Amino acid sequence: MFEREVVDGVAVLRMTHGPANALDLELLQGIGDALEDIGASNAKALVITGRDTVFSAGAELFRVLEEGTEYLEIAGKAFDRAFEALFTFPRPVVAAINGHAVAGGCVIAQACDHRIAAAGGARIGLAELKVGVPFPTWALEIVRYSVPPPHFAELILTGRLCNPDEARTACLVDVVVPPDELLDAAVAMASRLARIPPATFALTKRAMRAPTLERVERYGPVADAEGATVWASDDVRASISAFLTRTFGTDTR
Repeated sequence: MFEREVVDGVAVLRMTHGPANALDLELLQGIGDALEDIGASNAKALVITGRDTVFSAGAELFRVLEEGTEYLEIAGKAFDRAFEALFTFPRPVVAAINGHAVAGGCVIAQACDHRIAAAGGARIGLAELKVGVPFPTWALEIVRYSVPPPHFAELILTGRLCNPDEARTACLVDVVVPPDELLDAAVAMASRLARIPPATFALTKRAMRAPTLERVERYGPVADAEGATVWASDDVRASISAFLTRTFGTDTR
């Protein structure tokens, strides 16, 4: 599910879950567990990346259709745990976007402190509404934190997918580098941020992100309860089915 290594004191967490690093229950639980482990280690910073041409393609929609509301409830809790842990991780976190980063995969990158993408043909963006599914509160508020207006509303509402240079213009990405320089650039940036005294970095990061945490705490319970009902509705299930059929030719695995 993951490959882990330490490069110059920086933990590198590479997602290797299936061909698309789809955010199913197991990967979400694995992200939460891995962040706990790395947080308890002496790594000075974290780089998160994928493999081949995919960073993460977002939610595992086939399982959403196949396994129904019980799966959605359990996966939703794992999603909240994973994204809260990533967004509030007290040490520097850099996303090395090696390939496609779509929907929840894009949100993983937005939860990081800095985002570096490999140049090329990857698609990066927030496709939730294009699929027909609502944003979980953590996902929406992470993107609200990282992407300024007017890009925020445009990217959310249209589901537009960007190439890496377009993603940089839209503030989804900070830097674009040649693919063979991606990991080195990410580790270098993580090391640069780690030169800040750890307590100073953690305090500043927590203060910067406090309004987002307050919004999640204030609005999340009601919004996510409503969202769970919408995810399980016939209209949304039909929309997911139509999206999968258009994309893969079938809505079953």
